[in-house]
Amino acid sequence: MQSCIERHIRRHIEVFEHVFLPMAPQIERCATLFCRSFRTGGKVLVMGNGGSAADAQHLAAELVGRFMKNRAALPAIALTTDTSVITAIANDFGYEEVFRRQVEALARPGDVVIGISTSGNSSNVVRALELARDLGCSVVTLSGRDGGKMATYADLCLNVAVEETPRIQEVHLSIIHILCDLVEQQMFPEQGEV
Repeated sequence: MQSCIERHIRRHIEVFEHVFLPMAPQIERCATLFCRSFRTGGKVLVMGNGGSAADAQHLAAELVGRFMKNRAALPAIALTTDTSVITAIANDFGYEEVFRRQVEALARPGDVVIGISTSGNSSNVVRALELARDLGCSVVTLSGRDGGKMATYADLCLNVAVEETPRIQEVHLSIIHILCDLVEQQMFPEQGEV
């Protein structure tokens, strides 16, 4: 039992040191994209399946609510949360369209559209990102392994280049927290932390 725990912790540390730390410049660029969009009246739309859906909701919640500062709400929508919309689209058009139809309805040029997928190949996310790019949105991907098909449409690909889904998800969550911190620092420098 102890060796299993130690193996997970050691691999976590290894991935954070050798894969995650070198991503710092890309994460900073992503925060700048967010701030540029917010300052020009844009918003963040974010999507994913399963655990990545939970990450999408987490990111939107931190932006609309707060991360570390009491500050004005920032416009962010997780496309994973409206079960009536999701089930209607899935029923009428197929599950591959559940995010694409929402991007079609909600995205505007200057928005940031984020796809989260550990494989980078979730077809419903890929289809939505393709449309987002055509609509003039900035496209960001949080992926794993080789970045998958999502990377084709990304202006910025935050790819955790390892095979293990748990390690990819751990880094994705840390990226989300750091992005929220950077955005708050850039958008609300005068506000103190809570």
